[in-house]
Amino acid sequence: MASGTAQRLADAALAILIAEGAPAVTMRRVAADAGVTTMATYRHFPNREVLLRTVAVAAQRDVAAKWGQRGGSDFDSQLAGMLDDFLDFALGQPHLYGFLLTDVRDGARRFPEDFAAGGSPTFDPVVAAVRGWMATGVLRADDPLEVALALTSSVQGLVQQYLGGRMGLPEADFRALCARTVGRVLNGIRG
Repeated sequence: MASGTAQRLADAALAILIAEGAPAVTMRRVAADAGVTTMATYRHFPNREVLLRTVAVAAQRDVAAKWGQRGGSDFDSQLAGMLDDFLDFALGQPHLYGFLLTDVRDGARRFPEDFAAGGSPTFDPVVAAVRGWMATGVLRADDPLEVALALTSSVQGLVQQYLGGRMGLPEADFRALCARTVGRVLNGIRG
């Protein structure tokens, strides 16, 4: 995005998305929140889908930049840090999480093609970590992409149930359940 106006529009769209979800992001609402006319919005983004796609790409990069920042040098603390980073994102910004990971939308990355090509800023760090853990023998040699999927999909499913109100656990207990679930998955893939 080259112009300051385009950035203001994208920032306004992201703020609405985080606070209220994708259905609340309209060109008129974004324009009002950015302090421009609706027509100015269309000069920068031809339609809502292009605006949301732009926001999605930027949001994925921002989220991915924060993943894996905590944790130590050993496998268990690295994995626990990545899990905490993911849960902080999913539980702290549930509308953005849903938009990026579960909503049906044009331009969404698809497994396996887009993920194998390194096209997912949020999944690529997990795949890179899995490759590293396989290289050091912590995990047995296998398809890194599918192992990363095995490690993440169970937690994503739990998050969906939690955000959907299907789990009657306080957040701390839910986080502990997620950690135990990843531990159970690892019992089948540790080297």
